[in-house]
Amino acid sequence: MRALRIPVIVLVVLAALFIAVDRVAVYVAESQAEGRVKVEGARIGSTDISIKGFPFLTQVAGSELDEVEVRLTGVETRAGGRSLRISTMKAELRDVRLTDGFSGATAARATGTAVISYEDLTKAASDGVTVEYGGKGKVKVTGTVVIPMLGRTVSRSVLSTVTLIDGRTVRVHADKVPGEGIPGLERLVREKTDFEREVGGLPNGLRLEKIQPTAEGLEIAVTGTDVRLAG
Repeated sequence: MRALRIPVIVLVVLAALFIAVDRVAVYVAESQAEGRVKVEGARIGSTDISIKGFPFLTQVAGSELDEVEVRLTGVETRAGGRSLRISTMKAELRDVRLTDGFSGATAARATGTAVISYEDLTKAASDGVTVEYGGKGKVKVTGTVVIPMLGRTVSRSVLSTVTLIDGRTVRVHADKVPGEGIPGLERLVREKTDFEREVGGLPNGLRLEKIQPTAEGLEIAVTGTDVRLAG
């Protein structure tokens, strides 16, 4: 019986050592990967990567990871002469191929969520315009315009619908603008409150699928294939 215990104990110890080495390897790989993630034409505030699956070492040996979770914070880009910042973006990457001596990574498919805060959307809007949550899936847009024929400035708030165009552009369009019988007022207000902004700063292969205004900001579902994150 004692002779049998020794091999069992050895196996348990070896298994524990393998698990420890595997977890250390994951930690090192995650740390290195966080510094390598790049998005063309954008600046990333911070990156957090979590490699799933066990064992990790056998996945590396096959140059493919089963699942990787990525969280990007403060992704800044410019479009149409204005900057647009994605507050946070979380993505689950599946079947991630490691390339270029492990310096590159491409996911066969990906799903996730990006959030644009109303503060950042306000900065991307026209000058003098503020955007906030309007409730019931709408946004409230407030703008100030000058009415030439009256020689005075007026401020108007409208409830607007937010939609996606071509999987890359956010459109904000007022449902209704009160004209109040003043010629040209609706046109002037819409010139301020209606706008479109391209959402850059997405990894190659990712596409915007659905957008929903929430109390926290514009929540955008993203999906993609052959999504390249590094290299």
